[in-house]
Amino acid sequence: MENGGQGNKRGGHSGGGKPKQRGKHFGPSGRQNHGRGNKRKDMGRQEYFRNLPDKRERNAEGNKRRKLEGGSHEASEPSGQFTKEEIEAEDRRPKRKVAVMIGYSGSGYKGMQIIPDQKTIEGDLFQAFIAAGAISKANAADPKKSSLVRCARTDKGVHAAGNVVSLKLIIEDEDVVQKINSHLPGQIRVWGIERTIGSFSCYQACDSRWYEYLIPTHCFLPPHPSSYLGKRVAELAQESGDMEGYQERQKDVQGWWAEAEQKYIKPVLDDIDQDLREKVEQAMYRTESAEVEVAEQVWDEKKPATNESATIFQDEAAGASGNVTADDNREFRIKLDAAIKRVKAAYIAAKESYRLSPERLSKVNDTLSKYRGTFNFHNYTVRKAPNDPSAKRHIKSFISTTSPSSKSETGTFEIGGTEWLSIKVHGQSFMMHQIRKMVGMAALVVRCGCPPERITETLDSDVIIAIPKAPGLGLLLERPVFDTYNSQRAAKFEREPITFDKYEKEMGEFKEREIYQRIYGEEDKDHVFHTFFSQIDNFKNPAFLYLSSKGFDAVPRGAREVTKKPVERGNRNIFRKRVEKGKHRSVSPSLQSGNVPESGEPAGEKEGRVRDDDQSGVREDAK
Repeated sequence: MENGGQGNKRGGHSGGGKPKQRGKHFGPSGRQNHGRGNKRKDMGRQEYFRNLPDKRERNAEGNKRRKLEGGSHEASEPSGQFTKEEIEAEDRRPKRKVAVMIGYSGSGYKGMQIIPDQKTIEGDLFQAFIAAGAISKANAADPKKSSLVRCARTDKGVHAAGNVVSLKLIIEDEDVVQKINSHLPGQIRVWGIERTIGSFSCYQACDSRWYEYLIPTHCFLPPHPSSYLGKRVAELAQESGDMEGYQERQKDVQGWWAEAEQKYIKPVLDDIDQDLREKVEQAMYRTESAEVEVAEQVWDEKKPATNESATIFQDEAAGASGNVTADDNREFRIKLDAAIKRVKAAYIAAKESYRLSPERLSKVNDTLSKYRGTFNFHNYTVRKAPNDPSAKRHIKSFISTTSPSSKSETGTFEIGGTEWLSIKVHGQSFMMHQIRKMVGMAALVVRCGCPPERITETLDSDVIIAIPKAPGLGLLLERPVFDTYNSQRAAKFEREPITFDKYEKEMGEFKEREIYQRIYGEEDKDHVFHTFFSQIDNFKNPAFLYLSSKGFDAVPRGAREVTKKPVERGNRNIFRKRVEKGKHRSVSPSLQSGNVPESGEPAGEKEGRVRDDDQSGVREDAK
């Protein structure tokens, strides 16, 4: 609290009078003596921190306690598995600073970075280094002793065709790469190892990163006309006098749903009993706000597929049957579940039959192009205030690409009856969820017939909105780029450039076998993308109505926003929270509803994130 510059804050009194005692102890100088109440403050700061228990010892004790409490885990973090005698008996060999180029499928892993008691990519990789003799037994217990650094960290389930780690390895053996790969599972590969300069850090030396996102083309279909979003977008276009423009933007898909319903849905509905048909139709387009928090939800692949609609209509089914027994109610619910599953399967089959037109592809690329340049991406991550300088990122390119196996003029490719589109983004660095939110926003703009300029409006620091994350299933790190290091440092010190060009053939085969096929298989099994967009379409909340012709005015404004402003106080840059009313134009849904958190992430979702960024974020993105 400010006191007008008078008095001694440390002394807890103002003016030159005698300090008030109030049960506290003061020394001869009038300053409060904390020594009797808190022994910690009897010592200096340096002495206090010197007396703290070693952090590694505390972590080891915590890990041991968790293992005893929670049972064993299939972990892959380093452990001190060698005795003192074994370490002393090992011959000492020189270590060299190297860049290790790797690729991996993230399925079944908790991410790239080593986490105690968890199975991670780095954990398995480090153990393979030890087994191959590339890391000595003396350094086997701690990756820090080998100066391990990753170029880009990915989280749970995210893949990488090319990534780099830098560390000190013993590379005397000519076949060290083959030895390391022999101790790795098939979904992790070491492409090559290059000697670097001693000060090299793959994280610091990385100029930019390429990511790829695979998405089914049916994600660009408009919302079903009977869904909440489909109805409201058309109604708001009429209210704002933009119906003609809206219809023009949706011209290439006009009437598609009517034809699909006639071909795929109507035959199934006609085969369902009349008393079930109405409830089945309602179930397809009814999503209560309590059931799904789609604004910031990450699709959890671990959750088994469930039929929420049967729960919605449980009471109605019981009431519709009158005075019936429990067995009759159970039989009704079973029939209802079976009917809903049949209709859902018909809708999925209808969507999978869609093929992207050149006109629609042009809209996709036009929308993606709005991200190119340097902008404030605070709406495309979490826990970033609009005035945070670190929210500014530079996107070099963002466009759909043509698959080598494509037989379509749009460059798409077909797998198992579903058409896919490859989108590639090249940027200097990315924040948490940034790529997934950019893809999600672009898909929503196209499918809702929204003007592409809405993307540009979301990059305004005065606008705060909720943007849903597209599923992490389709995301993979293509490769990092080290052009500056290669042209300057590597050339000067006669080191080989760090590039993936010489491994293109092996990487292509690996991507097809270990990454692409896993993505296609999981989508075919769980219909992740269908579920994600269906939930958004039927989310009965105005959170996403900024996608309509009415724009941000269609979404109620939040009354208050919590931002962080740096405040200079002495030599310290202190961040203090302040609540400001009306400073930012908020179009996020109200926090009072408890449905769509304005913070960008639902409560309890701190684990299992899928990162699509590098370490440049502040434990913010992937990174």
